Amino acid sequence: MSWSEPDGIAPRGTLIVIPGRGEQPELYERFGRRVSFDGYRVHAVTDPTQDATLALSQVSAQLAGPAPLVLVGSDTGALFAVGLVVSGQAAGVDALVLAGLPAATEAAPVGWDAELESRTACPTHRARLAGTALRRGALYDPVPEGWAALADLSAVAQPVLGIHGADDPVSPLDAARPRYASAPHADLVSITGGKHDALNDATHRTVAATVVEFLERLRLGPGLPAIATREAL
Repeated sequence: MSWSEPDGIAPRGTLIVIPGRGEQPELYERFGRRVSFDGYRVHAVTDPTQDATLALSQVSAQLAGPAPLVLVGSDTGALFAVGLVVSGQAAGVDALVLAGLPAATEAAPVGWDAELESRTACPTHRARLAGTALRRGALYDPVPEGWAALADLSAVAQPVLGIHGADDPVSPLDAARPRYASAPHADLVSITGGKHDALNDATHRTVAATVVEFLERLRLGPGLPAIATREAL
């Protein structure tokens, strides 16, 4: 699925969204529409845990889009995105945005009500998850073999923005911090009260704004020069 910049607006960059376990691309419609309104083209690909070859093909097809090129991964999609960059299969990618990066230790399976609670506090997103765009229970499927090891952030030269729910029960924030700390150029933003589906949680407006600010700085250069500075009073 794709969402384009408004008519008459020159594209400001390309985002390729890689879903997490059991998720269909349409679950990222709200994120795609919001970010595309600011001039960025957004494409959501298939869940790579279901078909990694197809997901890679769809990612590769969008790498010719307007720069900067940014991979946006959620859950196992975040691991897949890092793996593509580290392995050289996503040449030309300028940055990564990672949400709900999975912990090394997987959460134990729970019932459907508890899974919804783990994923999001947003009633709109919960309603969408209850439809056909999500395979229930997939959040607790094992991470594909080798993905976590390949997703070595210390080997990523590009800027990385991590977005993580402060109350994520699937991938605790404390487990994510050292992984981001190993990256040469990474910022980690925790979302107060946030759950695992950080891009689609109740704070999705704040998250989208955080991503857009990152993108605007990225357009100025890989060093992410500051645009707005909070002055000391």
